[in-house]
Amino acid sequence: MTLDRLLGLTGLLKKASLAGAFFVPAIWLSSVQAEVLCPAPRAVTPAQVERVVDGDTLRLKDGRSVRMIGLNAPETGKKGQSAEPYADAARKRLQALVARSDGRVGLLAGKQPKDRYGRTLAHVFGADGSNFEAQLLADGLAYQVAIAPNVELLACQQTAEQRARSAGAGLWRHSPVLAPSQISRSGFSLVSGTVSKVQRNRGGLWIDLEGGLVLHIAPNHLASFDPKTLSGLQGTQLEARGWVLDRSRRGGLKAGQARWMLPLTHPGMLKVVSR
Repeated sequence: MTLDRLLGLTGLLKKASLAGAFFVPAIWLSSVQAEVLCPAPRAVTPAQVERVVDGDTLRLKDGRSVRMIGLNAPETGKKGQSAEPYADAARKRLQALVARSDGRVGLLAGKQPKDRYGRTLAHVFGADGSNFEAQLLADGLAYQVAIAPNVELLACQQTAEQRARSAGAGLWRHSPVLAPSQISRSGFSLVSGTVSKVQRNRGGLWIDLEGGLVLHIAPNHLASFDPKTLSGLQGTQLEARGWVLDRSRRGGLKAGQARWMLPLTHPGMLKVVSR
C-alpha cells in the first residue's frame, strides 16, 4: 500500500468516526481486503464523476448516469418515504471512494449496456484499480445481485459479500433474511424457506416455498441453471434474492396460489442451504 493510500485511509477513518462506530471496521474490511477483489479483466474506459446519487448510482460530468453492476444498495428516502437502513452510509462510502480517486474512475461496460431507465450499466474502478462494488459489498453496505447477462464479476462479488456476512458488517449486523411469511411489500428481498411444491409447465419452473412465496424460472432462463440443483427440491431449504412481485395487484390470483412471486433469471440468485 502506497503512502498516498495510507494517508487516504487515515482521512477516511477520521471521517468515519463522525458517522458512527459501526463504520470503522467496515472501512478496514474494504480497504485492506476488498482491494484485491474483482480486478478489471480488461482495459477500462476513463470517466469523471460529477456526483454520487446514492449507494449504487453515479452521475458523470458528461451527463450519463451509471448504475453499478452486481449490487443493490439500500434505497434513499424519496417522495416523502424514509430511507432504508444503511442507505446514507452506502452513499457516503461511495462518495469517499470517489473522492479518494479524485473523481476519476474507470468503467467496464456490461454486456447489456443500459437498463430500462437509460442508465449506463458498468463496473466502476478507482484510479488505483480498486473495484467500487467489491468494496461496498465487503463493507456490508449493499447486497450482491446477479442479473444476466451482466455477471462477469459475479464470483468475486459473492466473495466480497460473504466477507461482510461472516463478519456481521453493516446490513449483516442483524440478519436481513426473511421467511416468506414475513414479506409485506414488493421490492428487493433476501428470503429463505422450505420447498413445499415444484411444478414445471409451459410457463417455466415454479418452486413454492412454505409461507406464501413462489420462485419462478421462465423457460428462456432454465438452460442457465444446473439440472442437478433443480432436481429433488421437495423439502429443500433454499435462499433466494431478487425483486419480489405482488401478484394480487395484477388481479386474477387463483385460490391456492402464492401472493408473492420472486422471478429468478440467473443461478446466482438461488442457493441450496440444506437438503
